[in-house]
Amino acid sequence: MQGLRTINRALSAVLTLVGLVGAFVLLSVAPARAGENTFIEVTPNSAQAGSRVQIRASCDNDNNSQANVHSDAFGHVMLRPDKGFLTGSVTIPGNKQPGEYPVDLRCDNGQTASTTLTVLNMASPSKGPATGGGGTAGGRGTGSLLVLGGVALVAAAVALGMAGGRRRPGAGS
Repeated sequence: MQGLRTINRALSAVLTLVGLVGAFVLLSVAPARAGENTFIEVTPNSAQAGSRVQIRASCDNDNNSQANVHSDAFGHVMLRPDKGFLTGSVTIPGNKQPGEYPVDLRCDNGQTASTTLTVLNMASPSKGPATGGGGTAGGRGTGSLLVLGGVALVAAAVALGMAGGRRRPGAGS
């Protein structure tokens, strides 16, 4: 009887140990995260104020319905299903202050994602001063005048060459 109790205790200890190890394994394995395929992309992610950007997103493979995107850079835009993704485009207002703006996706299935759009507000380059007398200077007719002068010079040289090359009859044979 003593032997049976010892075996029973040992078996109970082993089963308890197996149960603890099993519970530890189950608790340490992270469950599959909902929404791991939920994302949003803005192309280009740095854009000049006044330019158009493209938005592409996925709502955890639930891309058959629309999704809402919001950003202080451009307001609200609805993304529509397109070839397995949700897509749309929006123009950044020309007077938008430069900076980094969050772009937030909210899906119909409750999933969310976020990215950042950098708005640039670079001044348009000014035209440089018209300096020098080169071909790019802003003078009128300079290029065509030079071409005509060159043609006239070549024609005069040809005419003089032809006139000088003729021999006069009876002059020194």
